[in-house]
Amino acid sequence: MARHAPELHLALQLPADESPLRQRIAAAVIEEIRLGRLGPGDALPSTRSLAAELAVARSSVVDAYDELAAAGYTTARLGSGTRIAVGADIAAHSGAASHVTSVGTTASTPAAPRQPPPAWDLVPGHPDPELISTTDWRRAWRAAAAAPVPSAAAGPDGHGELRIALAGHLRRTRGIVADATELIIVPGVASALRTVTVAAGLIGRDIAFEEPGYDEARRTFETSGARTRAVAVDGDGLDPDSLRDSDAAVYCTPAHQYPLGARLPVARRARLVQWASGTGALLIEDDYDGEFRYDVSALPALRGIDDGRACVAYIGTVSKILTPALRVAWLLPPWQLRGSVVDALERSGESVCAITTLALARFIESGALTRHLARAARTYSARRSAFVGALRRRCPGLQLEGVEAGLHMVVRLPDGTDDIAVAATLRDRGVTVSPLSSYFSGVAVARGLVCNYARLPETRADTVAELIAGAIGQP
Repeated sequence: MARHAPELHLALQLPADESPLRQRIAAAVIEEIRLGRLGPGDALPSTRSLAAELAVARSSVVDAYDELAAAGYTTARLGSGTRIAVGADIAAHSGAASHVTSVGTTASTPAAPRQPPPAWDLVPGHPDPELISTTDWRRAWRAAAAAPVPSAAAGPDGHGELRIALAGHLRRTRGIVADATELIIVPGVASALRTVTVAAGLIGRDIAFEEPGYDEARRTFETSGARTRAVAVDGDGLDPDSLRDSDAAVYCTPAHQYPLGARLPVARRARLVQWASGTGALLIEDDYDGEFRYDVSALPALRGIDDGRACVAYIGTVSKILTPALRVAWLLPPWQLRGSVVDALERSGESVCAITTLALARFIESGALTRHLARAARTYSARRSAFVGALRRRCPGLQLEGVEAGLHMVVRLPDGTDDIAVAATLRDRGVTVSPLSSYFSGVAVARGLVCNYARLPETRADTVAELIAGAIGQP
């Protein structure tokens, strides 16, 4: 008479949770392995026997065995039943489950509470997209959607309709006369800076850089292989007398120096262009906040002064006039660098969505951008006036800088004040600002708060000014 091994019986303790039955059976088997009651090579009971023992449907046990096999805990061979796999004990001791635990089925460490969004975000660099006419915006995108679907990504010489629209816009608003073929569309200012660094051969060479200055631009140059040399700015921005013959390029924000807000006077602009023309250096003009001016006349862009189009690389973007979400900027390089710029972009593969640029072209061509800029300028001017007035009432004696243009101002703090600590206190109270000291590449020589008022309603200006006064200890 044939002899048969006795049927194995497991005293499984199923977890008391709400997970599916198959997962609880599998977890109970893994727990037996972890406790050493089952080991590699041991046979499991038949699915029928275990189902009877647990008083559950056999299909649930079959599913549990399949899950264990899929996870590598068991092996199944015809005629040999299901056995514990080699290495299953190691996996069980390491806590490896046979399935991905669903949210809420097992106890877990509670997640740290999220920092609530600030009630008032005054971090510079952001316009108010709610000022964009939804009618004009949707009309522009409908027009772009009605056009044929592009068959390939647009290269540096693409985006013809946007380049034509921008050429007219720059002539009207910034006094820059340029042919549409000279413009190159890039995905953001950082892309333009990387491209110029390569195209102009600035790797390993000095770039005179405003101090304090736009930290993201500084990092972009340095990660691209150039060296930035800090040049202190004063109340009129960058002083051409601070430049050296060894400077291969100069990066500046003449329309509204970032972050101090100075407007580079015409005399300095002319001297800067003359210096670059005489030394063969490149002027990189980031037209930051160039579209918004209050109670002051417009000043010509450096590119408008550079009649020979030989020394200024002009950079503009929709980030400050519409929204950073579009990721569209334009580069107007000196004529002799255009070929190198195109080559650099083709090698890097950086490009802009052609549908986005077509929608933006329609937005400009329809006059919607002109209307938007006029409406936004009125709104920003009112918000600036309300914020300036509130700060002067709540923080008498503190110096305000950069209020004539752009979307931000600087609140200078008393000597010895820790502007980083003040910014942290304000953040805890629902207001986010940028400490001025964070814009210095070396030891900060000035302390203050860089405050963007573009998204600060006039009715909330006094509330925010009161919070700022409290954070810096003003009575």
